[in-house]
Amino acid sequence: MSSMSMFDLLKEVLTSWQVIAVTLGLLIYIRIVIFASKATYRPPKIKKISFKRKKVQHEAAMGGPEMAESSDNTNDELGLEEA
Repeated sequence: MSSMSMFDLLKEVLTSWQVIAVTLGLLIYIRIVIFASKATYRPPKIKKISFKRKKVQHEAAMGGPEMAESSDNTNDELGLEEA
């Protein structure tokens, strides 16, 4: 097969309506998939801890078990006694 006949055959294949239709269909499908993926993507939220919260966490860490006991003791507020 000569190069001229190869080019003619390639030209006929690439300009056939089936190849053009499939190419357009694939392009439309890829565009829809990209659009849907961008529409549903939400970047992860950065957790913001306020200054008060950091201070409370630091005090609880520095206070040790005394802070934990005072925060867990809710029976005094209700007027209940431990047995």
